[in-house]
Amino acid sequence: MSSAIDTLLAAAEDAGARARQLLAQGAQVVRVVGQDAPYELLRAAGLQPVRLVPRPGEPTPLADRLIGAATISQRGRSLLEQILNDDSGTPLLITHADAELPQLFGALRELLRTGEMAARPLHFLDLLHQPRTSSRRYNAVRLEQLARWLGDIGGSALTEARWREEHRCIAQSAGLLQRAQQLRTSLQLAGSELLAMIAALHVLPQAEWQELMAAALNEAGAKPVRDATAVAVAGSAQYQPDHYRTLEQAGFHIVCDLQDWGDPLALLPAGQGDWLTVLSEPHRRVPLRLQPFAQRWAALQQSMRLAGAGTLICLMAPADEPVAWDAGIFMRQASDAGLRGGVWRTDEPLRDAAELFAPPATGPAEPEPAQREPVKRRPRDGAGQRSTKSLQSVADFGSYQRSWFQQVRQQAQDGPFGVVNANSPQEMLRAMGLPFVVNQWWAAIAAAKQQSPRYFQLLAERGYPTDAEAYSAQGLAALFDADATQAPWGGLPRPDFLQAVLTTNATPRIFDHWSRASGADLFLFEHTVDPRLDIRADWWERLPDHWDEEIEAARLDLLTAELRQAIAQLEQQTGHQLDAAQFEEIMQLVNEQEEYYRLTRDLIAATRPAPVSIVDTMPATMVPQWHRGTIWGRDAARTFYEEVKSRATAGEAACPDERLRLMWLGRGLWGDMGFYQRWEQSHGAVFVWSMYLALAADGYIRYFDRGRDPLRALAARFVTMGDELRMPTWAGAWHVREAQTHGIHGAVALSDADPFVVRALERAGVPVLALDLDNYAEAAESRSHYDARISAFLDGLG
Repeated sequence: MSSAIDTLLAAAEDAGARARQLLAQGAQVVRVVGQDAPYELLRAAGLQPVRLVPRPGEPTPLADRLIGAATISQRGRSLLEQILNDDSGTPLLITHADAELPQLFGALRELLRTGEMAARPLHFLDLLHQPRTSSRRYNAVRLEQLARWLGDIGGSALTEARWREEHRCIAQSAGLLQRAQQLRTSLQLAGSELLAMIAALHVLPQAEWQELMAAALNEAGAKPVRDATAVAVAGSAQYQPDHYRTLEQAGFHIVCDLQDWGDPLALLPAGQGDWLTVLSEPHRRVPLRLQPFAQRWAALQQSMRLAGAGTLICLMAPADEPVAWDAGIFMRQASDAGLRGGVWRTDEPLRDAAELFAPPATGPAEPEPAQREPVKRRPRDGAGQRSTKSLQSVADFGSYQRSWFQQVRQQAQDGPFGVVNANSPQEMLRAMGLPFVVNQWWAAIAAAKQQSPRYFQLLAERGYPTDAEAYSAQGLAALFDADATQAPWGGLPRPDFLQAVLTTNATPRIFDHWSRASGADLFLFEHTVDPRLDIRADWWERLPDHWDEEIEAARLDLLTAELRQAIAQLEQQTGHQLDAAQFEEIMQLVNEQEEYYRLTRDLIAATRPAPVSIVDTMPATMVPQWHRGTIWGRDAARTFYEEVKSRATAGEAACPDERLRLMWLGRGLWGDMGFYQRWEQSHGAVFVWSMYLALAADGYIRYFDRGRDPLRALAARFVTMGDELRMPTWAGAWHVREAQTHGIHGAVALSDADPFVVRALERAGVPVLALDLDNYAEAAESRSHYDARISAFLDGLG
């Protein structure tokens, strides 16, 4: 006869089987993806939530066929595979617990639209977690929408009595979990068993779970104390107890943990009040990737002291970028605190203790730049080939950029200076007279100057990863660059403030560490997601002038409020004030600049042979884009357009023998721009399209006439940024339109190209060559491999 613990383990390990059993019993089941979902709200509505988590090791043939392995993790593919294989019609709720789940939702929305998956009710809950009033108000809007959806799928009305009853049940469950934690600390209940109990709470009806838990705790209390080493576990979320069991078999006993499915009390609600007030609080169930490192380390240290653990093991799952950014720093902090620490990459066998807990080979984490010796230049294999540009304006832009950057360096010595991500609203900084540099521009400069390998070394020396969103980490690396002879353009100044939007899983970790290492003030803007199932694909036609009709008011309200808060904080910190009249002028200049890009994009699309290639258009767009809102930026865009028009009128061409027109999908190979010209002579193949000019043409224009608020127009510019390139439906339709207007014969895609864009292009008759290549130039032997693949691809097009 199975024990109560075994029954809980079975529910945890096969939630799908229990969901099918509950459905057969007549329960109204909702499958849930995302650990920050309000399970108590679903139960209070008379529904039975059952979590849906990845199943490591199981094959994912359907997901692999649809989206491949390059742009979504094994976890994401496992979730998609389970959903596609479920034809029960069970409602599905997905939250915004991490940056991959909105992509999963977008993929499902598109598959439902195209009829490629079984119909089922689908809802996306866009809960936010920054501790701001604006996030709380936004959450309230989304939770009210969720409540209506729950009613639509058969849920009961949310009454005060039901909510009080749910809170009573939660208090009982919390008491049982506290007893379980005590037994774990006393080495009687295994960490894998407690993890399964927490998982089962998200699968079973509460009454059944509480009955099983009471029996299981009695069973555990009768067991002898284990002879094992007490350890704490941090790192990647553990959806199943397998890795905990492996550690236990090696002689470790997990007494506390810091991972998104590990802390039992973090999975339960706190606070009193009506359901909307309680559940709207942004600080509830904050995913660890969003919590500052110092806060998490302090909490972990306290838990380890209380539980008597002197050893820390960080579990790192494949492609878990936030944990990759934390693991090395955790180990250094543990060493400084006199604790033993080790990192286990869970896709590899667990190493023996001597190897697992070997001290780090590198020095202290984040010394001041002046404390380190200059790094010698490392020879670099296969340095990128310079391109041949045909536009004089590009050379002029480069000269201006170098002169401008020296002025910024001088300004940074005398006053506040900031670094911001490309999708962060920069126009407000310009209206405040604050000098800043765009992080991705700096990364492109570092790559173009062949400094990326040296910057990777600087990161690795301090315990940071070199393969987890490396492009966005070059600014952090520059903080440690003490070699003025090699630093690009004299080096990036130490920032006083940092800004970014929470669009990727790695972003909050990179910027949190950057802020800690530099002392800079950090402002992270929320990233919201459009949860509507029916969205317009032709957004480029509507957003420039009708953004206030096409974008949900809640999203505009949130970002507008965040802009006001960010401005107020900067005004207080720096003494710089926003000039409202200047801000309006800046917004108008941006629109004018982007209109010239639209003219240029359309001219290239219509001209055969193309007057220029992306070797010209990428730098001619990117450099002035970092100066959006200035007279120089507007005039640079106009000069660019006029020179392209002059070449088109004169019949000049990037490749007079043009026979093939190509798209480039992804970031530019800034360290090897000659890459794009290597096939012009051999195949008459010209890269005429990249995201840089095309996104400038369609993604930025936001008119604010008719009395509309220019700050709200700025919010409208940035609230959708990124959707054009990666959100299924949006991105696919746009790329197909661009391919058709440009007469594209084929596309070449980087490794991070959105799979739905690739599918949309192929369905539209555009062949796509997908390369396992990032936007840093590869070594010579690797590049020859890619060259051969591209040559064969072009032979097939011809």
